[in-house]
Amino acid sequence: MTELADRSAGHTTAATPAPRTPAAPPAAPAAVAPAVDVAALGEQLLGKWAAVRRQARELAGRPELYKTEGLTHTEHRQRVFGQLKILVDNGAVHRAFPTALGGEDEHGGNIAGFQELVIADPSLQIKAGVQWGLFGSAVMHLGTEEHHKKWLPGIMSLDIPGCFAMTETGHGSDVASIATTATYDPAAEEFVVHTPFRAAWKDYIGNAAIDGLAAVVFAQLITNGVNHGVHAFYVELRDPKSKEFLPGIGGEDDGVKGGLNGIDNGRLHFTQVRIPRTNLLNRYGNVDSDGTYSSPIASPGRRFFTMLGTLVQGRVSLDGAAVTASKLALKTAIQYASERRQFNASSATDEEVLLDYQRHQRRLFTRLATTYAASFASEQLLQKFDDVFSGRNDTDEDRQDLETLAAALKPLSTWHALDTLQECREACGGAGFLIENRFASLRADLDVYATFEGDNTVLLQLVAKRLLADYAKEFRNVDFGVLARYVVGQATGAAIHRTGLRGVAQFVADSGSVQKAATAIKDEAGQRALLTERVQAMVAEVGAALKGANKLPQQQAAALFNSHQNELIEAAQAHAELLQWEAFTEALANVADPGTRAVLTWLRDLFGLSLIEKNLSWYLMNGRLSMQRARTVGEYINRLLVKIRPHALDLVDAFGYGPEHLRAAIATGAEKTRQDEAREFFRVQRASGQAPLDEKILLARSAREGRPQSSTAQAGKSRRG
Repeated sequence: MTELADRSAGHTTAATPAPRTPAAPPAAPAAVAPAVDVAALGEQLLGKWAAVRRQARELAGRPELYKTEGLTHTEHRQRVFGQLKILVDNGAVHRAFPTALGGEDEHGGNIAGFQELVIADPSLQIKAGVQWGLFGSAVMHLGTEEHHKKWLPGIMSLDIPGCFAMTETGHGSDVASIATTATYDPAAEEFVVHTPFRAAWKDYIGNAAIDGLAAVVFAQLITNGVNHGVHAFYVELRDPKSKEFLPGIGGEDDGVKGGLNGIDNGRLHFTQVRIPRTNLLNRYGNVDSDGTYSSPIASPGRRFFTMLGTLVQGRVSLDGAAVTASKLALKTAIQYASERRQFNASSATDEEVLLDYQRHQRRLFTRLATTYAASFASEQLLQKFDDVFSGRNDTDEDRQDLETLAAALKPLSTWHALDTLQECREACGGAGFLIENRFASLRADLDVYATFEGDNTVLLQLVAKRLLADYAKEFRNVDFGVLARYVVGQATGAAIHRTGLRGVAQFVADSGSVQKAATAIKDEAGQRALLTERVQAMVAEVGAALKGANKLPQQQAAALFNSHQNELIEAAQAHAELLQWEAFTEALANVADPGTRAVLTWLRDLFGLSLIEKNLSWYLMNGRLSMQRARTVGEYINRLLVKIRPHALDLVDAFGYGPEHLRAAIATGAEKTRQDEAREFFRVQRASGQAPLDEKILLARSAREGRPQSSTAQAGKSRRG
């Protein structure tokens, strides 16, 4: 011992034997509070295409791409169109196009970069999405190599600004029922594109009001007297020099919108407009010169969904863009809340930091947890998209899975972004309402994200139908005995849940202990069971109610389905929430740093328990939770808030957005400077002895001394005394 001690001092002496004493037990190591490895977590959040995201963020952080607030919609449109050229010059929009034409065949990376453009200006992001993600993508995925060579170079270079003309005034989500027609004339070898009535006008079409020179127009293909359903046609709209509509084509400007006013949305209509037969984008359906129709997909329904499925990237893009907007909002709001002080509840001199209030934590941390879950789920969706579009995993089943996953996640992330932007705006008080802090502007621009690329409610109905189909498929070929046993099992389960026996069992297991109840619900397996059981039970219940609907007359079947539509959509939303929870849980397995993993586990638990709390009435009514466990949900959430509080800034710093991305005055540290200045002013004033006496202190002192005090002079005299 002495030799070691002397060595530590720089020299060595012989050790002398020391008296033997009983060895003391080793001291327990001091508990080390978890800490977040911000850099490593940030890298994980960047995902597979980290390099592309960094490039996109660097570009989006340039002032020439910023949204300039206060412009008229005409000025905003001009600015955004000019910004598209900057994207072209920087090679930011060509990744997904064929290498033979100067692209990179990089589908996932293309979407990853696109999602980050919301940082600069959502109008720029969506205008770019119209040009290259919809118009260009339709030519690429629905056309053939001949079409690619003819039109894609001009689309890529912006020499051919274009439109994606699918939605009609009378039909939005119901694409199969659009009324624009393209009737083949074999004598001229031309299609005649026509809008037969006002409701068939193409509406809300980006680039239609001013910039679009051409469009991919979706219309009912009619040849030899047969309607073969919706197909896509390349139609020139305007003279490239005069920018005037070509004969037979007309349109209107949609005018000022609630947001995204940098995009020239408009209406288009066609009066017997003739286009060459070869302008049919014929990858999935072709018409020969004599009018004979052929397709590699025999089923008209499957053909329709295959054509629309190639355009799923729009939903994938909006999902990730919405997550990005949520991250921007939370970084600003949490930064501000860590600096802004209000009310001196626990100190006679210092006011409280907003982020220390439990309700403020509830407002922001629960949404932070959801944003992390949505981010990890979005990365999984993007990788699934890349697998399909790269051809690595491109079976019919893979495409159906991709469509369903995109339809499940896009509604949740876009609704969440709107909710988060609004809550962050309110959490920042009046400062949040100032346009300079971007909440109100982003909220207005993202409002329509819940509607386009598929209305959110309609998309969830699509998911619900897939869940029902999968549920039915499990029992399509089983014999009566297997089905009977399943029904008995379901009935027994329902009896246990609905008679409260499961709740009693939980209470007995917990022995009435709040601590045991909390342990049960915070456990990963327990959360998974509760979230999964809810989805399974909801789908099974609706599935049983709709059993045999396909054998009913159409009107009765539709009425039966409609009577359960709300439950169907709720089941689909529960399924999508489960997907997000699972994505978060899988991401935890890839976190190497123990401290980061601990903090992220608390955040995952906050997300899971918030879902359970939101649907607590269902769990209680259906006997999935005892009253004891139900009461602990909110209590444990509050405990998680306290644990997460020290790491809140690290968690939003890991998003990786700098001042050039946030562009919010309240996220610059200015509030901390103001608060510190105020605190120092009052500290110096108190120390000087010249601070005016608070009347409440004077009255309290007078009450103790039994003296009335009713004048300023008496107050001053009392103070001098």
